[in-house]
Amino acid sequence: MTTKQASPSKLDIDIQFASAVIKEKVLTIASLTAIKKWVKAAIQLNGLITLRFVNAAEGKKLNFAFRNKDKATNVLTFPYELTKKALSADIIFCLPVIQNEAPEQGKAVKAHLAHLIIHGCLHAQGLDHENDKEAKKMESREIKLLKSLGFPNPYAPI
Repeated sequence: MTTKQASPSKLDIDIQFASAVIKEKVLTIASLTAIKKWVKAAIQLNGLITLRFVNAAEGKKLNFAFRNKDKATNVLTFPYELTKKALSADIIFCLPVIQNEAPEQGKAVKAHLAHLIIHGCLHAQGLDHENDKEAKKMESREIKLLKSLGFPNPYAPI
């Protein structure tokens, strides 16, 4: 008698860069292996997640087109499919915003990037922070995941 084993989860992670310059800057902060590790820590579903690193102009254009805000923001998440077993989403990271925010918040750029990747992945899975209860749940999950990856609490006062 043979037993059928559950197939391992298959999460495809596509990492894109708006330019060679953006790619070079991202890779001085974190390796592709590290970035994928952070995504896999936050997502245990099958599917496809695309991370795209952009400059301020593209970040501003997307934030205006989809949120009607005329400035670049650190991360935008576009979930397309979410079921109990699978997801599909794009997450956009505006590198100049991330690089500026980190020192302003007293954080290492790598830690801030890891936090925003986790944050975007949780949004892709339906978590949000629109009210206090949702925010507490999402922040608690972020803190736990980041700690497991060796990063400090991003919400701790500096």
